[in-house]
Amino acid sequence: MTRSPLQPVIAAIGGVLLGKERAVKLALACLLARGHLLIEDLPGVGKSTLAEALARSFGLGFKRVSFTSDLLPADLTGINVFEPASAGFRFHPGPLFSEVLLADEINRASPRTQSALLEAMAAGRVSVDGTSHPLPDPFLVIATQNGLDQGGTAPLPESQLDRFLMRLSLGFPERAAEQALLTGAGGHPDTIATGLGPADLLALQRQAAGQHCSEALIDYVLDLLARSRVSGMGGMPLSPRAGLGLLAAARAWSLLEGRDHVLPDDVQAVLTPVCEHRLDGGQPRNEPGELSRELRRGVDGLR
Repeated sequence: MTRSPLQPVIAAIGGVLLGKERAVKLALACLLARGHLLIEDLPGVGKSTLAEALARSFGLGFKRVSFTSDLLPADLTGINVFEPASAGFRFHPGPLFSEVLLADEINRASPRTQSALLEAMAAGRVSVDGTSHPLPDPFLVIATQNGLDQGGTAPLPESQLDRFLMRLSLGFPERAAEQALLTGAGGHPDTIATGLGPADLLALQRQAAGQHCSEALIDYVLDLLARSRVSGMGGMPLSPRAGLGLLAAARAWSLLEGRDHVLPDDVQAVLTPVCEHRLDGGQPRNEPGELSRELRRGVDGLR
């Protein structure tokens, strides 16, 4: 096994988000797999810091939008504005036209506004007044979500949840990491300088997509999907799109591990963040839920 080409990036982000190496690696895997990331946790644990650090690591454009009940779709996509000088309309792009968009507290916005993200997240474009406008490439949405027990929130619909490749929960740091944070050891995303740019990220995304998967590994993923669809399992079965996402995330994880091929361990490493929010319909959890544990138990002997 060779050294991961992303180790400097992991170290740089880890110097800002202390004690969260696994969460950092999962977020990077999501980015390498060209997926979108949903982070659910309490305020103040580093959700926004992680989002900005990911963008800074590859020199990506970064914008943050606070999702509120009065946010309109046009506030995200942009609008056509009439310009008297040219006697015509000119499109003024909204914050969606950024390489990394932080959708802060996404489940406080109305379903109408949330739906404005669907085309952007699935197809990399937005349509305004019948005209499609391509988004930057790479393009990543990182959304934060409050627990449903907090006021003014509503569950995300399944169609919106399915656009997110992964759901993470950062949790509280361990004592040593929090002590380092309190003594000023943690850095700021602005200080990250990896020397990598958007073109490097695109190259790494292509490399991740080309990681070798054996026929046995594909069968293993198929067994996982089939297990989720067993009658009486409960919850939502995994769709073919979920299977594609699981395989893409496993490929990215294998690259982070410094290999050129995917192992069942890579699939298991990303199973919960990729599948659980689909299996349980998005119900907030701080720990892996019963459906995810059952899915692991059902196929663990196949490794």
